[in-house]
Amino acid sequence: MSAFHDVSFPLSLAFGASGGPSRVTHITALASGAEHRNSPHAQSKRHYNAAAGIKSHADLQTLIAFFEARLGQLYGFRFKDPVDHLSCKTGNIPAAEDQFLGTGDGAATVFQLYKSYADSEGIYRRKITKPAGTVLIAIDGQTQDAADFAIDRLTGKVRFEIPPARDAVISAGFAFDVPVRFAADRLTLSLEAYGAGTLTDVPLVELLHA
Repeated sequence: MSAFHDVSFPLSLAFGASGGPSRVTHITALASGAEHRNSPHAQSKRHYNAAAGIKSHADLQTLIAFFEARLGQLYGFRFKDPVDHLSCKTGNIPAAEDQFLGTGDGAATVFQLYKSYADSEGIYRRKITKPAGTVLIAIDGQTQDAADFAIDRLTGKVRFEIPPARDAVISAGFAFDVPVRFAADRLTLSLEAYGAGTLTDVPLVELLHA
């Protein structure tokens, strides 16, 4: 993995961040008045602004140090989305059956973590590459011992010691971070008074292949 530091954006600053998923949709108006809509990207992409989390001079110093250590946009890092960072709904505790990962074939030992967003009309499976904390795994609803599998915390891949049986359902529960980078090579800082400051913009953008 290139240009990624396995460190987390300061949690105290992340809590005030705003943002969420974005998509690209190409819309063509037809002569009939109807529309043709198409998306060139299979995945959504998160954008955030962490400016609202900066509430003191100490916060400014923390942000400056973190920005400089990443060399601006050069190195990616972990970011905890304050709205969406669990395999389950906010307020619940992750459980091993939260998210479907795949079905065993008796030979495969590696499965990717995913989070699904679905309703009665559609589904989007989001690849999770930066699990955080404990990851719970179940096979056919039975929670597995942590010694029976390994988690790659930089790719989100689950590797079993013994291949799950054919047609066995593999599921997982977890917390996760979003791989992001700064979306600008400059921070614009303004001190209003000693011990306090404001930033107009601290943009972060998701790294889809980190």
